[in-house]
This record gives sequence, C-alpha cells and structure tokens, in this order.
Amino acid sequence: MNSLKSMDEIAIDSMQFRRALGNFATGVTIITAQNAQGEKVGVTANSFNSVSLDPPLILWSIDKNSSSFPVFEQATHFAVNILSGSQIDLSNKFARRNIDKFEGTSYQLGAGQAPLLDHCSAVFECERYQVIEGGDHWIIIGKVVNFRDEGRSPLVYHQGAYSGVIPHPLLQLNNSIHTEDLGQMHQGHLYSNVCYLMSRAFKFYQTDYIPKQLVTGFRTSEARLLLVLGSGTASNKADLPRDIAMPMQEVEQAASILKHDGLLLESDGFYKLTEKGKKTAHYLFDIADSHQNEVFEKYPADEKDIFIKILKDIAGIM
Repeated sequence: MNSLKSMDEIAIDSMQFRRALGNFATGVTIITAQNAQGEKVGVTANSFNSVSLDPPLILWSIDKNSSSFPVFEQATHFAVNILSGSQIDLSNKFARRNIDKFEGTSYQLGAGQAPLLDHCSAVFECERYQVIEGGDHWIIIGKVVNFRDEGRSPLVYHQGAYSGVIPHPLLQLNNSIHTEDLGQMHQGHLYSNVCYLMSRAFKFYQTDYIPKQLVTGFRTSEARLLLVLGSGTASNKADLPRDIAMPMQEVEQAASILKHDGLLLESDGFYKLTEKGKKTAHYLFDIADSHQNEVFEKYPADEKDIFIKILKDIAGIM
C-alpha cells in the first residue's frame, strides 16, 4: 500500500502560502461603487488584473465575508482607482472598517454613480460583467466603459509592505554603455566643452534621481514646487517659473493640485506650505540630499564645494 500522500492531500500552511504570494509585487487599488439607494463603498485591494482587450475586461476579488460586497453586487458599475505613490494614507484609510471612508476624500462621480478618486495613477470605470465564485472570495469581472491615465508613479505592495517603482539598474547600465559610444569621432574636443558636459551630466544625474522622486507619486512639477517653497528661494510668484524651470501655467497647475491635497495655500498672492506640505517637502529634500551624497561620496568635500560654487556662479546665484 502506497503511504505517500497525493499532492491534493498535502496541507497548505495559510501563513506560508500568503508569504509566498507576497513575492509577487502588485499595484494597490481602491475599488469603489454606489448602489441605487446611494450607499457608497470602497475597499483597498491588490487583486486587480486585466482579462481581455476585446472586449476590455478586468477583474478583482473580494472576501465573501466583506460587508461591502452587497453594494458591489447591487451596483451596476464600479471603479478601479489605481493609487499613486503619494496615496499611502488613502490606501490605509480605505482598508479600515467601521468609518466613513468618503468623508474628507476628494472624488467625482462616474458611470453608475461610482466614486472616482482624484490624483490616482489611473482610474477605470467598469460595468459589472460577471461574478464568479472563487473559494472564499467572489471574483468580480468588469467591462471597462471609460478610463483615464494620469501618468503618476503607482503605489506598489510587496511582501506586506508598500514600495515604489524605479527602473532596473541593468537598464540604466545598458543605456550608459550605449551613450558612451556617442561622439567618439570628436571626443577630444567635445569632452572639453562645458555646455555639452553640463547637459550630459544633468541627464545622467536625473536618470537615477528623477525615478526616486517620481516614486513618491508627485509629478516633477509638483515636487519642484514643494522643494522651492520649502527652501524659500522664491520671494514672489513671478520668481517661481525661474526657480522651478517651468512655465507659469505648469506652476499654477501643480499649485492647484497641491492646494487641493492640503499641501499649500495661497496667501497675499503667493503660495505657502501648510504643515503637511512642509513635512512632504522635508521628505523630498531627504531624497534629493541622499542622492546627492551618493554621487559625491567619491570626491573630497573641498572639490564638492568648489563644484557647487562654480555652478552657482554660472547660474547667477549669489
């Protein structure tokens, strides 16, 4: 008699199973819906996935014991809000129970009156297409009827912790090797040209730095505005395009979003950071300083100081 157990008889340790599944990094979403009676629900979920392009179908799953499921079952539509790197607090808020999750939350109403959260990486409005039983969860398939892509770096969940997205180092290495091959014919002359060296240095510096900044969920214009206001270099609104190196229209668009999120306010015709904004700017400065320290760690402190002084002179900064 064979004493070996078949595969389906081997007990699965649920905690170890969950830990193993955690090796698959996922995005973080908040799924929202509203029924005909006006009851709104929203749950944080990382079970979102694509199913089909034609027709455009997506799916996600919800625990059968969830108190929110009846509303998702009744609603004709639901929305998948893919969170940006700056929305950790929102993710935690919608993961809690027995609170009004929509109080103080900025959103619009979409198809079927489903709430569409502001400032996400992307939002998909879906018509309920099919509900399938899947063990202790319901698998909900939706047909996408509308979507918007805001291009913000997404919030990532991996091994029970929030994370972010940055380019893989090997890709940067390949790009570096490719770029080093350029201009070999005139290397002697070009590599002593200050304009060329500054533009190339800036490009390479940003290759590593910008992804670290974007992973916070803020666009470059928003992060620059927070940094400039946090440093106090601009004394009036007219100085901002110069210090942020962007047109006033983009500055005002960034300010509008940050104001909406409670990070700044407008006073006497100028923007000022709120306490929340100051903390966020401090966080962004930490990222910038950390990257700068990495770049300059192989140079003596006096050479770094001379380099910064030369840059200030060329930039016209006293």
